[in-house]
Amino acid sequence: MTTDTKQLRVAMAEVSARVEAAMYADLDIRLTGSDQLLREVVEYALFSGGKRIRPFLCVLGSRCCGRDDTDLYILAAAFEYLHTATLMHDDVVDHASLRRGRETVVQRYSLEDAILAGDWLHAHSLYVVGKLTGADGLDIFCAATEAMVNGEFVQKRLSGDCRASEEEYFAVVRQKTGNLIASSCALGALYAGAECAKVQSLQHYGEQIGIAFQIVDDLLDYTGKGESTGKELGNDFKEGKVTLPLIRTLESADSDERRRIVKLMQGNRTAPGAQEAIVSYMHRLGGFQSAAKTAQSYIDRAIQALAPFTADPAACLPAALLHELASFILVRQK
Repeated sequence: MTTDTKQLRVAMAEVSARVEAAMYADLDIRLTGSDQLLREVVEYALFSGGKRIRPFLCVLGSRCCGRDDTDLYILAAAFEYLHTATLMHDDVVDHASLRRGRETVVQRYSLEDAILAGDWLHAHSLYVVGKLTGADGLDIFCAATEAMVNGEFVQKRLSGDCRASEEEYFAVVRQKTGNLIASSCALGALYAGAECAKVQSLQHYGEQIGIAFQIVDDLLDYTGKGESTGKELGNDFKEGKVTLPLIRTLESADSDERRRIVKLMQGNRTAPGAQEAIVSYMHRLGGFQSAAKTAQSYIDRAIQALAPFTADPAACLPAALLHELASFILVRQK
């Protein structure tokens, strides 16, 4: 983060520390009597770094609506449990060896360990949400989880298909990323007992920054630095994922350029020079710049959704942090 994000960095560190403490205490109880390997794998996956953005959003959502207590950090931890479970399962699907700058669970332990520990974290996240927010909270949380899975299937179907539309891309992004981030904001507000309009405003904010976050993630997959992102670069291209930078590049391409880009996508994507060639097209045809502008438009809409809170003296501090977080998403390097 840059120097003008000091307030955000301090707040994120404070919330992250409280969420991690809540996770350690919670796991000590829930894993009592469990196999030692399960505890080891779960803790390796959970405490390997990460931005803790979803828990942070849950906490700020609740603070915006006037509640901040011990159980809030357990609720926030549920989002880290689920997020970590999905990352573990993603690494199984993608055969990834690196995550957050170190070995994935699959690489360090085994495929079976990653699947089973991910299942445990998913199940426990549901338990926590149900216990603290009831049926209404579970409705929101489970809908986001179900959408994530469906989004993966849609993305799989579209793999390598250069005919995939922008509409299909955004449908996948909303399901895989936007809904879960939106639910973290909404459940924080619901936990605080907020009125429906405020829950919906925070949910809308979360969906917009979630979409922007994914667009930036798609950009970083091509333009980031491995030491900054903590993961292998170029995975989207190697896996044939049709993301917004590619879609915008294809829209700007003439017929000959399009034919060559399609050939790269449908050919051996791990061949020497293949990734460099696709990146060159994206730079030259404006795919990166166009996608970045779209990310900015989603951030603008997210900030507009904070209006009911920025005008409230009791909510202005957490709302200001949400505003700053939205702005940071555009310039993040990992």
